[in-house]
Amino acid sequence: MDEYHCHCCEVGFNANEAHSIVKKCVDGVLGGEDYNQNNTRQWTARIVEQSLTHLAKLGKAYKYIVTCVVVQRSPYGFHTASSCFWDSTSDRTCTVRWTNRTMHCIVNVFAIAIVP
Repeated sequence: MDEYHCHCCEVGFNANEAHSIVKKCVDGVLGGEDYNQNNTRQWTARIVEQSLTHLAKLGKAYKYIVTCVVVQRSPYGFHTASSCFWDSTSDRTCTVRWTNRTMHCIVNVFAIAIVP
């Protein structure tokens, strides 16, 4: 009997691949835009939804959590941090920092391995 290989069970989060996917999503949503507080809710929702859709299409055995923050660029800057309590041998994270002349965008991807 042939061994059945389920593509959706592949393990191995590639942070560079995830970074590229998310950056394309951010570029697609925010590229060419100037900061506008009235648009931030729509922008962040689109970035998160598109990122999750493309990450899920990779068919890896991971659950994904994606967060997105868009803030107006100012001389004061801003700081962000996160912390996880997880299995450091299989779970991963990726952060995308994106900036234009009027805003900053930070997207965090948390990939939690699905262990059968």
